[in-house]
Amino acid sequence: MEALAFFFVIFCGLMVLMYFPVGLWVAAISSGVAISPMRLIFMRLRGVEQTQVIRPLIQGKKAGIPLDIELLEAHYLAGGNVGLVVNAIVSANKAGIELGFNEAAAIDLAGRNVFQAVQNSVKPKVISTPLVSAMARDGIQVKATARVTVRVKIKNLVGGAGEETILARVGEGICTTVGSAESHKSVLENPDMISEMIMKKGLDANTAYDIISVDIADVDVGKNIGSQLQIDQAEADKQVAQAEAEKRRSMAQAQYQENVADAQAMRAKVVEMEAKIKEAEATVPLAIAEAFRKGHLGIKQGKRPAPTGSEDAMRKRFSLSQSK
Repeated sequence: MEALAFFFVIFCGLMVLMYFPVGLWVAAISSGVAISPMRLIFMRLRGVEQTQVIRPLIQGKKAGIPLDIELLEAHYLAGGNVGLVVNAIVSANKAGIELGFNEAAAIDLAGRNVFQAVQNSVKPKVISTPLVSAMARDGIQVKATARVTVRVKIKNLVGGAGEETILARVGEGICTTVGSAESHKSVLENPDMISEMIMKKGLDANTAYDIISVDIADVDVGKNIGSQLQIDQAEADKQVAQAEAEKRRSMAQAQYQENVADAQAMRAKVVEMEAKIKEAEATVPLAIAEAFRKGHLGIKQGKRPAPTGSEDAMRKRFSLSQSK
């Protein structure tokens, strides 16, 4: 019986050592964080990593920020980073920024780095736009890049637009400003007009950032797009004219071939008619002979006219020549 009790005590001791972090409990007690050993054991049974909750709790206690262990444990079970949230709250408190645990936890669960957001709120961040190309009214392309200095608005981190929206809106502002300029020279001479136009538009509305300044980093001249468009239009008109001319030539050639075919058909008809005429002419003697044979046609006998003097002279000469 005594042996059974001894083994039971050993088993309980091993279970306590397995589920109860003695070092962490001592650190919490020495830091002024009142927590019972049974709570630590139950946290382990619920699948909570005790270190991930107790150490941020100790950090908040040292910084003078009251934290609820229930909220910390719930945030951990929700998949949040408790240590990052507490670090953000401590940093915001030191910087004089109002940031509660629920707000910081919501930002963390939204997938944003709440600690970096607090840092960017204290120290503004500079983001660079890609190369933006736009065309002035004179047809000359202008290329520009800008550096945008932004400060995080912690209140708008959840649901507010991010850096991509800021860059897109600044690029749109550059295109609008350059496109409304009468000449590219005015943009090159005064690039600040781009910054002023962007700042007037309030492009940071409904975003997680406040735009502090927009600085044009580089402005360059690109292609003469207006001339190129005119060249392309002229080439297109040329091709249309060539197509129309080719169409007319094809139609004329087709008409010529049709006329040739008609002429050949007419020649064939003429040859056919001539053959019919010759065939008809060939039947005339046959018809006359047939008429003579049947008695439908005859020769009428009449009185022969008296010969003239010239005829008598001719007959005499012919008779003399025959006698000789």
